[in-house]
Amino acid sequence: MSAGHYENFPVASLLLPPHLRTAVLDIYRYARAADDIADEGDAPDGERLAALSRFEAELDRIEHASAAPAADLAPIFVPLASTIARHRLPLDPFRRLLSAFSQDVVVKRHADFAALRDYCHRSADPVGELMLHLYDAATPGNLAWSDDICTGLQLTNFWQDVAVDWSKGRVYIPQEDLARHGVAEADIAEGRCSPAWRALMAFEVGRARALLHSGAPLARALPGRMGWELRLVVQGGLRILERIEACGYDVFRARPVLKKTEWLRLGWRALRMPRALPASRSHHDP
Repeated sequence: MSAGHYENFPVASLLLPPHLRTAVLDIYRYARAADDIADEGDAPDGERLAALSRFEAELDRIEHASAAPAADLAPIFVPLASTIARHRLPLDPFRRLLSAFSQDVVVKRHADFAALRDYCHRSADPVGELMLHLYDAATPGNLAWSDDICTGLQLTNFWQDVAVDWSKGRVYIPQEDLARHGVAEADIAEGRCSPAWRALMAFEVGRARALLHSGAPLARALPGRMGWELRLVVQGGLRILERIEACGYDVFRARPVLKKTEWLRLGWRALRMPRALPASRSHHDP
């Protein structure tokens, strides 16, 4: 199963302790299946929302396990129910993911960064929260750092996928940012890499970088393999942002991605990663 199919999820990485890999895969399958309901195929919106509602109902059954034995759940939820019980995982992150995927079905634009951040709090942050619970490290401070990393990674994915999302009828760049920089949706449709577009993307890249820098101390706070996993995740996100800058913010002609030859560089950066990354000159607040 490819981790690249759900970029913000460290799927059974070799850096994960073996005793957690099954749990991570169970969570991944849930997130992937729900996301595919919202994103894949040509089903009408009503069918997508109904299917996601059935996922919500299955979570309710897991919550009230005494009312329905695990074997009576839909197949994907049988191992998930076991993982949730074994690791005492909260259900709220699973529900927030469903909320975000349901929103994707009907909401194609975000008015401002506050609205986009709220979406990321439901579409990306739950992943980090669940990982921290698996590691018994879900302290308030760690959760705040994790939210910054997960949202920063989600924004990075949005900026590299502007053209892909446009083909699905979605624009994740906040409408107020488009207006402030004088960029119209027609510019996105035509793939126009104008000075205004480059200024807009420089701002959005700075916003994502600031969030990754803000959450980076978590990679040093967590011990062992999880800390190394996070260092590589943060450095990978930062490298994608560098590649967006290097192509002059022209994400229309070629999607900026990490090359296999770059992993050695990322490993070196992870090894040398300080306890706190330098503050970005761009603010991630609206």
